[in-house]
Amino acid sequence: MYLNKTFLIGNLTRDPETKSLPSGVTVTSFSLATNRVYKDKDGQRQEQTDYHNIVTFGRQAETAAQYLKKGSMLFVEGRMQTRSWEADGKKQYRTEVIAESFQFGPKGTGESRPGGSSYGPSASKGSDDNLSQDFDYPEENITPEDIPF
Repeated sequence: MYLNKTFLIGNLTRDPETKSLPSGVTVTSFSLATNRVYKDKDGQRQEQTDYHNIVTFGRQAETAAQYLKKGSMLFVEGRMQTRSWEADGKKQYRTEVIAESFQFGPKGTGESRPGGSSYGPSASKGSDDNLSQDFDYPEENITPEDIPF
């Protein structure tokens, strides 16, 4: 059995970019930043930021382009995909999260969003209530020896 499932909660680092495929399908891409806070071996608090490329298609892509903007908080559920191409005789790679669904984060000042707070196959109204709370990240760094299996 294989599993390719990704869950991310973060903030957009740039406004979404929308294009259309030759078939007419809308494609929207954006970048999402996630943070991780931990203590290093000297006990100093460290913060690490990771950046994720997100791609969404069809009606979901249109919704993302309409309501998302730089700084928006978003919960994304999807799958990882790496694509490759040739450029100047050199093979290039890009790993992306193909969004299967997403939910808008808490409404900020002046930020607009649709009446429903989420979009995708598992979307339901009001399902972003858990996103409005702050998350407590563990202070210590978790190592593979800490995992019980």
